[in-house]
Amino acid sequence: MSSMTMNMSARHILGFDAADTEWRQAKASGWRRSDLRWERLTETAIAALTTGHQLRAVSLFRLAYWQARQAFDPGDRRIATSLINLGIAAGSGTVKAKRYFAKARRLWQASRGDVDDMVVRPRTRSSLFHLRMEARHRETYLANARLRISRIIAETGETLDALETGARTLPHRHFSRWRGERPVVFDDMRKILGACLLIPDPI
Repeated sequence: MSSMTMNMSARHILGFDAADTEWRQAKASGWRRSDLRWERLTETAIAALTTGHQLRAVSLFRLAYWQARQAFDPGDRRIATSLINLGIAAGSGTVKAKRYFAKARRLWQASRGDVDDMVVRPRTRSSLFHLRMEARHRETYLANARLRISRIIAETGETLDALETGARTLPHRHFSRWRGERPVVFDDMRKILGACLLIPDPI
């Protein structure tokens, strides 16, 4: 990766301008710069790690952790996710990794209750019929969404269990699922889903 490419990607991650359509949509939905910046930092770090650029990945994971610590509430799962990622980058079984995972565990367990409080914005539907159906059965839709997110949270907890024990294989895949499951709507569900799935898959 050339220095020019790295600098351009850094500007895309850390800076937001009028041409940034995604940022305009996120801002209109109530997201802060820190929310989108954490997501972009973490995505870019995982991509760097999976392509063999470990030093760049570690640097970006640290920036994501710093962003999370500075901007998010103490119970935000994204802080724990940043620690998980730092542990993975440090190398499974190392003392440093174990420390990261142990701290992530404490924070992950302290984040209970966020699913009940999460704001889920209406999704863009392909037809007026589906839009009306969602509006009519809003409570059922919300209950199903909370159940689904709770299951994914549990799966991430199982992955953390495996990481803490130094397992060679993990019980679930995460980043590969993020690409397919990332919501187009910027709401609390996207934040929690990001915390659960923005974790590198085994290389």
